[in-house]
Amino acid sequence: MSVSASASTESPAQRASRIPKVPFWVQIVAGLVLGVVLGWLTRSYDVQWLHTTLDKVGHIFVQLLKLAVAPLVFFAILVSITNLRKVNNAARLATRTLLWFMITSLIAVAIGLVIGLLTNPGAGTGLTPKDGKLPEKAGSWLDFLTGIIPTDVITPFTELNVLQIVFMAAVAGIAALKLGEKAQPILTLSESVLELLQKALWWVIRLAPVGTVGLIGYAIAEYGWDLIGKYATFTADVYIGCALVLFGVYPLLLATVAKVNPLQFFKGAWPAIQLAFVSRSSVGTMPVTVKVTERLGVPKEYTSFAVPFGATTKMDGCAAIYPALAAIFIAQIFDVQLGIQDYLLIAFVSVVGSAATAGLTGATVMLTLTLSTLGLPLEGVGLLMAIDPVLDMMRTATNVAGQALVPVIVAAREKILDLDAYNSASGSPVEEREVREAEQKVAVPVAA
Repeated sequence: MSVSASASTESPAQRASRIPKVPFWVQIVAGLVLGVVLGWLTRSYDVQWLHTTLDKVGHIFVQLLKLAVAPLVFFAILVSITNLRKVNNAARLATRTLLWFMITSLIAVAIGLVIGLLTNPGAGTGLTPKDGKLPEKAGSWLDFLTGIIPTDVITPFTELNVLQIVFMAAVAGIAALKLGEKAQPILTLSESVLELLQKALWWVIRLAPVGTVGLIGYAIAEYGWDLIGKYATFTADVYIGCALVLFGVYPLLLATVAKVNPLQFFKGAWPAIQLAFVSRSSVGTMPVTVKVTERLGVPKEYTSFAVPFGATTKMDGCAAIYPALAAIFIAQIFDVQLGIQDYLLIAFVSVVGSAATAGLTGATVMLTLTLSTLGLPLEGVGLLMAIDPVLDMMRTATNVAGQALVPVIVAAREKILDLDAYNSASGSPVEEREVREAEQKVAVPVAA
């Protein structure tokens, strides 16, 4: 066989493998470093055009992620509910999933409360009640309960009310299950639309290194280190609290409850955690979270339910650690004494009300819900708005790790976890997907 003939029979994946590729995680880290450098240069030398460019690049990346959020959540929840019919003991799995969501949230809020009580994050900041301001939107239990049911089917999509979208998708999914074969055409269409949305979102995810430059660069240029210094204790508390949950509680649960190697979990789930840190969106990261969870040996049918469900309700960072610390911080600024009953209320709100956070960037709604329940001034939210983007990165990374963790724990407990797949999980799902797509392309035969 000639060299030319041999070359012509190579698959696209084999030809692509000849070109050295920079791993996706390296691209993200490079974007992070470049963003910090550009942000520092912008702030140090007041380079306005670079400041604007970083802002626009980061804003466009987030907007592209948000563009797919509404339809992605709807079809992901709808398809995931209908996929449960393919799983044995579906009701048991769903109940166990919700139970572990609540258990891990309770542990996370307890850690947040302990850290806040030990460090007094509101002391010595120099901030006063006059520095606060009312948020544009505030959450309340009445709004939370009545806001679940939409007034029409269009507004939740145009206003990106994820909680209402989840409600409509759940109703549609349950109705489809009841209809049986009559609903099959709708389910087939929904699965195709979901694949289309995920394909488009993968293109956006490939832009994450560029988005990282803009998001991190703008944060440094806009807020600088001085602002972080003023909130040093509070910022450290949030990062330490999230780190304790992420690298302490989660590995302990994996080792004792799931009885699997914790390091292997992080090896498999790291691409999703890393992307969550950059994008600050659990929903935007959801396609990667689904892939890494499947790669960790969780059955696809169960993953397709647990991860979308978790992306809209499972928020250990945004809805547990952060509100607990923020409530203590704001109470100290406004000189309000919190008692045991207040701390129990914080735990209750964190476990029950986390769906209000809805997997989008920021946790303002959840914080206002917590403050209004405790009777604390909502003006306190304004004290934390400036520092929020810096905090949100670590919060979202913790959220997404928890969204992958619980399916692994439940699958392991139910004896449906593929241990061989779990123990061999490695690499990036972004690159794996590219190779798989290249291999699926049909090679054009060369004329003799």
